[in-house]
Amino acid sequence: MRSYTLHLPREARPGEAHDLDRAQLVPDGFSGAAFAFSVLWFLYHRLWLAAAIVLAGLCALAALGHGLGLAPLSGALVSLLAALLIGMEACSLRRWTLARRGWPARDAVVAGSADEAEAKAMTRWLDPSRTTELRAGPSFPAGRAAEPVIGLFPAQGGR
Repeated sequence: MRSYTLHLPREARPGEAHDLDRAQLVPDGFSGAAFAFSVLWFLYHRLWLAAAIVLAGLCALAALGHGLGLAPLSGALVSLLAALLIGMEACSLRRWTLARRGWPARDAVVAGSADEAEAKAMTRWLDPSRTTELRAGPSFPAGRAAEPVIGLFPAQGGR
């Protein structure tokens, strides 16, 4: 089972179907395609800034390895580790880019496949009994506000 986040424009209203054709489901976890194709994966998903940052990072890593005189096997190991990092963080960068463009995560579902996740997310979005829950966002326990603040801040709030 894998978790997926549903991303819709800010102006989308729960219970309304007209924005669902533009909805995007982003899986959570490791992306094998991003691991294998790195910059091309970012370009395919139209993540221009992330693609530029990843390309610059990979070029800097290659230049640093060449400048330090790393052996070919060591350079390949460093490149493999960089590709692993890209594969692990690619979906998070996609979520970040969508939120930056005004498409925040509106819901999260757990499903066995992308098709099942899409069906669950659409059903939950169109359910009129959940509209206030989806609009309000995640809820946190009410008891947290009464606890004393520990740390450098003398009081709760933004004084």
